[in-house]
Amino acid sequence: MNTFCFGLLLTLGGLFCSEPTQKAKKPLVVFVCGDHEYSGEETLPIVAAELEKNYGMRTIVLKSSPDHNSEENIPGLEALKDADLAVFYLRWRRLPADQLAHIDAYLKSGKPVMGFRTTTHAFNFPAGHPSAKWNAFGEFALNTPPGWGGKAKHTHYGHSSSTDVSIVPAEAANPILTGVSKDWHVRSWLYHVVPDYPVKGSTTLLTGKAVNPERMAVENPVAWTGTNSFGGKIFMTTLGHPEDFRVESFQRLVINAIHDELGLKVPKKWKGKMDIQVPYRVAK
Repeated sequence: MNTFCFGLLLTLGGLFCSEPTQKAKKPLVVFVCGDHEYSGEETLPIVAAELEKNYGMRTIVLKSSPDHNSEENIPGLEALKDADLAVFYLRWRRLPADQLAHIDAYLKSGKPVMGFRTTTHAFNFPAGHPSAKWNAFGEFALNTPPGWGGKAKHTHYGHSSSTDVSIVPAEAANPILTGVSKDWHVRSWLYHVVPDYPVKGSTTLLTGKAVNPERMAVENPVAWTGTNSFGGKIFMTTLGHPEDFRVESFQRLVINAIHDELGLKVPKKWKGKMDIQVPYRVAK
């Protein structure tokens, strides 16, 4: 047998005898929850369970401890080291430096970030505090205003109001909007972020108009994508009232956005509406 034939047999033998290719590792989504008002630590675990059951993902849900009003402790943030996507639903936390370091390392990795509603004002350190820069988390991580109020006049149009949501026509074919209705309604009172936010270069997917506002209102973006200051891909929505999670278009938006953030194809087939019956809490 000549050398060529012998080599060919070795090659073919290797092909037939090689171990089956390992299945791709399931992506890990880490949810970081802690808000006084919107029950994110109850809605997001339902979303996490859906991702594991029907969409082939692994999830970890981290919560403020001992309860949602605990502003200075979210155990387990070291899990962010292995996360493929970090999803934040925070409001006015004051985490210790060692816990912030895990979030900082994740952001600096350039991995994707997703945020809900009050994450625009995720942290609330007093002026002069060594960690006060984190008060602008919304801006440097998610392209939102840098905290509540301030020069950006980030505010809302009153708790008695609600919001009509519409797809931005130019983004109608965006995969994140697959199965999302052109026009729909949510309980969230509209957040004011214009004219300077989301930051330049972001892409607005959905806009909202206040229904029965308590003061003069203008149309505002309510969901956008973009790249944050660390080069990470972002998806942010200022919606997130627990009643919003009962709306199928909002559920589809969330599932679609998570897939897109992970670089996965948005599911062509909707796995069905989630049963999310979580109460709203009056803000602390």
